[in-house]
Amino acid sequence: MIYSIYFSPTGGTGKVIETLSSAWENHEKIDLSPFGFNYDKEFSEEDICLVAVPSYGGRVPAVAVERISKLKGNNAKAVAVVVYGNRDYDDTMLELQEVLQNCGFRVGAMVTAIAEHSVERTVATNRPDSKDIDELKQFAQKIKEKFDSKDINTELKPKGNKPYKEYNGIPLKPKGSGACNGCGLCVKVCPVGAISKEKPKKVDKSKCISCMRCIKVCPSNARKVNPIMKAVAGKKLKKSCADRKENTLLI
Repeated sequence: MIYSIYFSPTGGTGKVIETLSSAWENHEKIDLSPFGFNYDKEFSEEDICLVAVPSYGGRVPAVAVERISKLKGNNAKAVAVVVYGNRDYDDTMLELQEVLQNCGFRVGAMVTAIAEHSVERTVATNRPDSKDIDELKQFAQKIKEKFDSKDINTELKPKGNKPYKEYNGIPLKPKGSGACNGCGLCVKVCPVGAISKEKPKKVDKSKCISCMRCIKVCPSNARKVNPIMKAVAGKKLKKSCADRKENTLLI
């Protein structure tokens, strides 16, 4: 059985994993994003699992680590996929490889892919684009052929360093503006339950992971981050993300 397992608050990682999984006719989706995720699935040695996460500050989001760790690989084959917003993924792939191995998966392929930056959407805008999609489909076919041959290299060495770089989140925390009509959609989709059901304009900053999902889904365009802080962060990002980064395959 083929499984697409992904944490994708704003959809970029989901689009990448959907493209990669298209090399196989049928696959089951396991979305790690919903609040309260509690899915202790057990896989078998014959299964193939494509596991995709976004890079947050060069690390796997802690909530994604927690949810992936509930899975039991039982020697299933795995493709580790890291999606980032055209800056760098730093230690994310190395960390994801370790997390999957600790769960009992055999990591036989690794893909890094670019998606529109979740905070500064003018960075890597509309990526993955058509060029990316074509390339990711080629990657997927190569992975499928490799896995079908049963010649799987589990000694892959991605870039990254240990101890992993420290990441304590960013200060950009969305909250509701006067345009908020209290529909509660943001409350339902927040991966970490950081938005008050009674007062959805507010956010628990200690819980918020700045994934920007609430901004993405708000039908009233009512959720915002501090515009001054966003402008400063945007300038830094645009400078470090000026060059187009490319997708990679390690197999």
